[in-house]
Amino acid sequence: MLKILVVDDEELIRDVIREYLVLEGYEVDEAKNGEEAVKKALEKDYNLIIMDIMMPHKDGYQACKEIKAKKDVPFIMLSARSEEYDKLIGFDLGIDDYVTKPFSPKELVARIKAISKRSFGNETIYKFGDLVIDDKAHEVMIKDQVIYLTPKEYELLKYFVNNKNVALSREQLLTNVWGYDFYGDDRTIDTHVKTLRKNLGSYGNYIKTVRGIGYKFEYKD
Repeated sequence: MLKILVVDDEELIRDVIREYLVLEGYEVDEAKNGEEAVKKALEKDYNLIIMDIMMPHKDGYQACKEIKAKKDVPFIMLSARSEEYDKLIGFDLGIDDYVTKPFSPKELVARIKAISKRSFGNETIYKFGDLVIDDKAHEVMIKDQVIYLTPKEYELLKYFVNNKNVALSREQLLTNVWGYDFYGDDRTIDTHVKTLRKNLGSYGNYIKTVRGIGYKFEYKD
């Protein structure tokens, strides 16, 4: 799931963008000015930032520059102005796209998908502190060290993180990770969860047992 930061001093615009992005399955955070955006972007990892240019306290250009100095994250800039000069400033800062207000939320979503495809291919990168799952490389890393998982353990972990903070029954896990035609039982899940936790070390604690149901991958930013 891609995590997106939406930055605009107009609450209505943030609400509209959030509504469309949530419907598309994205995780959304908001900031109402450049200063707040920089603070959030340096504290958390985002897959994309959508940022207005004209904002109080710190404009979008300055905020983008400060974030880009610390993190390599794709940007879409929003502006009520369409002058070529404004666009050139943004592209010089390394932004990925520029959208002029008023804009179609559907068009914005299409541009986000295009940038996501360029940045992550059809895959994505999941980050949970020092635990990183690079689905394109099919690797799991802890503090930049690659952790070996069997193919089924990897699929299980990926299914957990795609359903972060959701309690999953053993039946759901069997159906979605092993397949409808698999005739295993609950012990199959319990055994794989046990070895997955062991391989993840202290990060195995992210996989919680939900009594009477099954398991969930619990992580709070």
